[in-house]
Amino acid sequence: MRDDQLDEEDFLPEEEESFTDENREEDQQYEHYRFIADKGQNLLRIDKFLSVRIEGISRNRIQQAAEANCILVNGKAVKASYKVKPLDVISIVMDRPRRELEILPEEIPLNIVYEDETLMVINKPAGMVVHPGHGNYTGTLVNAVAYHLHREEIKDLSDPRLGLVHRIDKDTSGLLLVAKTPEAKTHLSAQFFNKETKRLYVALVWGNLAQDCGTIEGNIGRDPKDRMVMRVFPEGEQGKPAVTHYSVLERFGYVTLVECRLETGRTHQIRVHMKQIGHPLFNDERYGGNEVLRGTHFAKYKQFVHNCFASCPRQCLHARTLGFIHPLTGEEIHLESEIPDDMQQVIDRWRSYTASREIQQDQQFSPTE
Repeated sequence: MRDDQLDEEDFLPEEEESFTDENREEDQQYEHYRFIADKGQNLLRIDKFLSVRIEGISRNRIQQAAEANCILVNGKAVKASYKVKPLDVISIVMDRPRRELEILPEEIPLNIVYEDETLMVINKPAGMVVHPGHGNYTGTLVNAVAYHLHREEIKDLSDPRLGLVHRIDKDTSGLLLVAKTPEAKTHLSAQFFNKETKRLYVALVWGNLAQDCGTIEGNIGRDPKDRMVMRVFPEGEQGKPAVTHYSVLERFGYVTLVECRLETGRTHQIRVHMKQIGHPLFNDERYGGNEVLRGTHFAKYKQFVHNCFASCPRQCLHARTLGFIHPLTGEEIHLESEIPDDMQQVIDRWRSYTASREIQQDQQFSPTE
């Protein structure tokens, strides 16, 4: 495909993608095309602007792309009626890479917790992007997997997802399942689609949950005002059904450590659902958890929270448990990974802070002699 051409299939809306939301947990954006309007650009509808710059695409198809929030101007989704202005930066984005995107093997260390001839399970560190995309074409987990598989003379590197069965966000740590054969990928993907896998996440959230356990339900879809953010929509309005079960592991007064079990696997599901019930993930910048949302107004307390943010500069979310049926042997595989140091350090800080507060309260209210 030449740079001045665009296949109409590249403008399929999200609901028509073959790689379903059940298998896609990371909100990754892939820029297929970029245009910068000239300084002397006259006001012009964006569908007209693009129709003369992209060969072989109809104006109607461009309008469909706009309706699917695939056309961004200066980083924000726009409709087909938007008037292009001088120096506007126009991007056409999708949630999958361009077909000609080449996966370059890179020698990047991988923490492999399980591997055989059929599959591998990787403990992904926070901060590592899963798949190459706009702004992250190298240094990703898939680049590392490509190197690992190539070294073992597995030659099918043409698959743009390279055996990924599911994804986790860049700043979420934890277990990730990779298939090493087409048959294994089909079998494992079916388990995710049919909700037969077991996935448990550990999250630190703001606030003291009212109940020790509960279930959060609500359709999740992209926010029409900001493509990079997901939100909960009223049932039947838009988005796709999502179910998250949670249970409290430990309470720290102003924050709570919870375990979340996914019944579905929507983009940012835990992060969006916890925000929906008023308990955003601790230090989740995209969903407002990077502010002091609970606690006192004392400067010392605020400094304590900001020190916690510095200790774990990401959302406190870890994919701790992964269970599935081995596609070849039929054996039930159950794997766990420890909470990483950055997140564990924050948990320990809150545990110590809570203990010291309780001691102070006991001393304050104890009878004097």
